Amino acid sequence: MCGIAGILGSGPEKLEAMSARLNHRGPDDSGHWSDTKVGVGLAHRRLSILDLSPAGHQPMTSPSGRFVTVFNGEIYNHLEIRKKLEYSGWESLCRWRGHSDTETLLAGFDAWGIETTLQKSVGMFAMAVWDKAEKTLTLARDRFGEKPLYYGWSGNTFLFGSELKALRAHPCWQGRVDRDALALYLRHNYIPAPYSIYIGIRKLIPGTMLTMRTGALAAGVLPEPKPYWSMRQVVEAGARDPFMGTEREAIDHLESLLSDSIRQQMVADVPLGAFLSGGIDSSTIVALMQTQTDRPVKTFTIGFGENGYNEAEYAKAVARHLRTDHTELYVTPQDALDVIPLLPALYDEPFSDSSQIPTFLVARMTRQHVTVCLSGDAGDELFSGYNRYFVGRTLWHRVGWLPPRVRAAMAAKFASISPARWDAFFRVLPQRFRLGGAGDKLHKLADVLAVDSPETMYRQLVSHWKDPAAIVPGSMEPLTVLTDRATWPDQADFTERMMFLDTLSYLPDDILVKVDRAAMGVSLETRIPFLDHRVAEFAWQLPLDLKIRHGQGKWILRQVLYRHVPKSLIERPKTGFGVPLDNWLRGPLREWAESLIGEDRLRREGLLHHEPIRQKWLEHLSGTRNWQYYLWDVLMFQAWLENERR
Repeated sequence: MCGIAGILGSGPEKLEAMSARLNHRGPDDSGHWSDTKVGVGLAHRRLSILDLSPAGHQPMTSPSGRFVTVFNGEIYNHLEIRKKLEYSGWESLCRWRGHSDTETLLAGFDAWGIETTLQKSVGMFAMAVWDKAEKTLTLARDRFGEKPLYYGWSGNTFLFGSELKALRAHPCWQGRVDRDALALYLRHNYIPAPYSIYIGIRKLIPGTMLTMRTGALAAGVLPEPKPYWSMRQVVEAGARDPFMGTEREAIDHLESLLSDSIRQQMVADVPLGAFLSGGIDSSTIVALMQTQTDRPVKTFTIGFGENGYNEAEYAKAVARHLRTDHTELYVTPQDALDVIPLLPALYDEPFSDSSQIPTFLVARMTRQHVTVCLSGDAGDELFSGYNRYFVGRTLWHRVGWLPPRVRAAMAAKFASISPARWDAFFRVLPQRFRLGGAGDKLHKLADVLAVDSPETMYRQLVSHWKDPAAIVPGSMEPLTVLTDRATWPDQADFTERMMFLDTLSYLPDDILVKVDRAAMGVSLETRIPFLDHRVAEFAWQLPLDLKIRHGQGKWILRQVLYRHVPKSLIERPKTGFGVPLDNWLRGPLREWAESLIGEDRLRREGLLHHEPIRQKWLEHLSGTRNWQYYLWDVLMFQAWLENERR
C-alpha cells in the first residue's frame, strides 16, 4: 500500500514536493525516477507490506528495461502469475530479484503487455507505467476502485496522483472549483467518478486504463479510458449463464471462493488483523479467516455510549465465540468531535458520509496493533443488503401502478403534515406500531411517491439535496452512471438495477473512499475480500431469491456464516456505522457550523445560495426537522474550501 504521483510535461524536478504530500500513505520509503528529455517523472511513497527488503523499492524497472512503474496496492495472486511466467520460459530471461508483486507485474508487462497482465491479476491497485519504447504513459485502476487515482491537465502539464494534495503541490497547479461537480456532491455526499471537485481534473474510472502518447499530447485534451474489465459485462454474463446447482452447492461454492480470497489476502510480511462490527459481512470475513490459522485473529471494533450507535457488544459476542484476539475502544463524543478538524485535509475533496468519523477512529486504533486489516465492505452491494433494496422494491410494487396524479396527491398529503405532528401521532400508538423518526421518514416518502419510474425513485432514495443545481449558482449536473441509461445492462429486475448502480457509484466513490482515506491517513492498509472479482462474478450468477428471502437480504451469505457462528449472535435489525450528528449540530458543533454557513460568508464566497441553507439550519436548530445530512454536506464543503484556501 503506497502513494504515487507523476508528471508528463514540465517540471519533473518537482516530484519530491508532490511525493512529500503523500508521506502518510507510505512512510517507510520513497523514490523518484524521471527522463527530462521527454518530461516524464514518477514518484512513489512506500508502506512496506510484501518484500520489506530494498528489492521492493519503487519506481521499479522491468527485466527488459522497457517499462518503469509506480504501483499502489496488492496483487494477491502474484505468486500464481510468477508460476505462469516460469512455465512459459520467462525465467530463462531473468532471475527474480525479490518477492514483491510489483516485480511480478513488470515481468508480466514484458511477457504479455499491460492490458493482458491486468486481466490476469487479482487485486487492488492504482499504477502508472512508462513505456520507454513507445513513449507512452499508462494509468490503470483496479476493477472496483479500491485505490484512488486522480489525473488531468494543469496548464501545459499533465499531473496524476493518489490524492489531490499531490497535484496541488506542483507549481503549475491551477485548480478551480467545478460548480457542476459541486452540485453532484450535494446530491450524493460524494463526487462520482470521473469527476473531481476541480475543473479539468478527473478520477480514473475503476476497471479502466488510460494511455497518454507524448507525440500526440495537446494541453487540455484527455483520451478516453479503456476498460480492461466491465461490471456491465459481468452482469450480462451472469444473466446469460446463471448458476444452475442446488442451494447447498451454491453455499459451498461461495464459501470456497471467499475462503480462497481471504487466504490470498492474509499474506503479508507485517502484522495483520480485521475490523469486526458483529454484523453479517465482517463476521463472515473473520470466521473464514479464523479457519485458516491456528493463531487467534486480531479483531478490532469501537463503541459509543449513545443508544442506537453502539455495536461493540455484538462484535464482542462474535469475537468470543470465534476466540479471536479482540480489541475494543469506547470513544467519547469529544473523541469523535476532535476528528472533525482533520477531515478536510484527510479526504482531500468534499466528502460528507458522516460515518467517516468512526471509520477514522477505528482505523487509528487498529494501526496501533497491525499494519494490514481485512474489511467486510461490499457485502451489501453484491448480496443485496441495503434497506433501500427492500423499501424501493416494495414501495414501487405497491404504488407504481397508480396514476401519477394520484401519487402526487398522496405525496402532497404526507408533506402537508409537519414532521413534529407525525412524530406525535406515532408516539401514542402501541409500541409495536411506533416508528422512530416517523416525521422525517414520511416526508422522505413524499419525495419519492410522485416519481415517474422506479429508476427515478432509486435516485430520490439515494439523494440528499433533491435539486442541488438550485443551491449552486451557475451549475448543471452532468451525466453520471445513475442517469446515463445507455451504460446500464439489460435488466428486468428493479432491485438488481439498484445493486448494479450502487456497485458502480456508491461503493467506489463513497464506501471505498471513506475506508481508503481514513486508513491511509494513519498508514494502515485495508483489504476487502468480497471485492475479489471472482466472488463478484459468481454473485451475479446467483438468482435473486438466493440473496433476498422473507424480506431479508444476504440470505446465501448468512448461510455461510451460520456454519461458523450461531444465528442467535447475528440476527438483529441492520444498523449503520454512524454518530449522533443531529444532536451534535444543535449542541457542541453549533458554533463551528454557524461560522461556516453564516449568511454573510455564503454571500461573500458566492458558491452556494444562502437562503435554502439558512432555512434548513434554522429548522434543524428548532427541532422541527432533522436536516443533519443536508447540513453536513454543506459544512464539509465549507470546511474543505476553508482548508483549500489556506
